[in-house]
Amino acid sequence: MFAVIYRWRLHQGKEQQFVSSWHRMTEEIHKRCGSYGSRLHQTDDGTWVAYARWPDAATRERCKGVDPEALSSMREAIAEAFPEIRCQVIDDLLAEPHSAAD
Repeated sequence: MFAVIYRWRLHQGKEQQFVSSWHRMTEEIHKRCGSYGSRLHQTDDGTWVAYARWPDAATRERCKGVDPEALSSMREAIAEAFPEIRCQVIDDLLAEPHSAAD
């Protein structure tokens, strides 16, 4: 399995624009490209982090031009983008709760 970690600093006041565009983009990538999805986080230092998982690096590399409008909207909200971190998943102990009450 393959994962990519993304990190950004956003323009103040553009957070909701970014979240909406990221959500739209991530759904399209999942549907069209076969990603395993992604999670978006806001950190204590004000940066934003997303973690995306893929079956392999080649599957991710083939995924291009999915939603240019959403990508443009995301980029407009980004003040600074940090280099992505590409990872091979070695062991995975992340467990999801079975319900919202867990």
